[in-house]
Amino acid sequence: MRRRILGGTGISVSEYCFGAMMLGAWGTTDHDEAVRIVHTALDAGINFVDTADMYSDGESEVIVGKALKGRRDDVVLASKVHFPMGPDANNGGNSRRWITRAVEDSLRRLDTDYLDVYQLHRFDHTTDLEESLSVLSDLVRAGKVRVIGSSVFAAERIVEAQWVAERRGHVRPRTEQPPYSIFNRSIETAVLPTAARYGLGVLTWSPLAGGWLSGRYEKATDVDLTTGRRTVQRHKFDPALPANARKLEVVAELRKLAAELGSSLTHLALAFVRAHPAVTSAIIGPRTHEQLTDLLAGVDLVLEDDVLDRIDEIVPPGTDLNPLDADYLPPSLADSALRRRR
Repeated sequence: MRRRILGGTGISVSEYCFGAMMLGAWGTTDHDEAVRIVHTALDAGINFVDTADMYSDGESEVIVGKALKGRRDDVVLASKVHFPMGPDANNGGNSRRWITRAVEDSLRRLDTDYLDVYQLHRFDHTTDLEESLSVLSDLVRAGKVRVIGSSVFAAERIVEAQWVAERRGHVRPRTEQPPYSIFNRSIETAVLPTAARYGLGVLTWSPLAGGWLSGRYEKATDVDLTTGRRTVQRHKFDPALPANARKLEVVAELRKLAAELGSSLTHLALAFVRAHPAVTSAIIGPRTHEQLTDLLAGVDLVLEDDVLDRIDEIVPPGTDLNPLDADYLPPSLADSALRRRR
């Protein structure tokens, strides 16, 4: 497993990062099997593990803690904070009050006394960014966190965080975690260039576009809208929507390209993400041991320029096949009242 340096931190991380979102109630419910999956990833050379407090309401962190018992010092461990962890409005967000509590909860569940990377899971428009960076800086200085970062921050928010940190004497974010796949390329326009400009390590998630690039969907009847994430994210999967129907067409084109390379669709999809010079590590989130084994088998695939050119022809750079795939909309777009003079 090849390694890359995480931003300018000097921390060496594997090109694949093990994403633990599917460990627990959201995926692999058997803790022993989940631990076995993590151990297989570590034995294959993955030294980077990413989780979050909200994954299966903390259960993912508990499982990761079990899996890293006796191996913690050999792993770069990342977690995230932001999403609600209870009914109280104060049990979430990026406030000093919540982050101070949330980090202790994560450390307890993970059975560790420090996090290598601690990330703001989303931007919080109700909290001054300086407030968030201030408490994260305190955690770094207290030794509970080594590096701070963000997830799904727009390019202008990445810049704002760098400027606030510099001008207020806070620790600056060193990582960004955006979604990125052949189907979802909008971050190529500004997020990836901005991250590169500020020397951020980039760990990308959803390289298989929510399963579209896993090969499980070949025709419209393969898309079951009554189970799994498809029930709550119908807009991303319903083949009756033209943008999703186009996904089926693109899958067929990419399958043909992968076959010409003697590769699989999943390996092609992951190699594409790793090919971008701004990407440090691609997060893989297997639910089963078999899925992990398949993903690991493609780690040595490198796409030549002519193959990347053909992918560009199928899905143009900087575009999303379905704009509704966006996992985050700023209030300026989500709330119509902010666009209308009262």
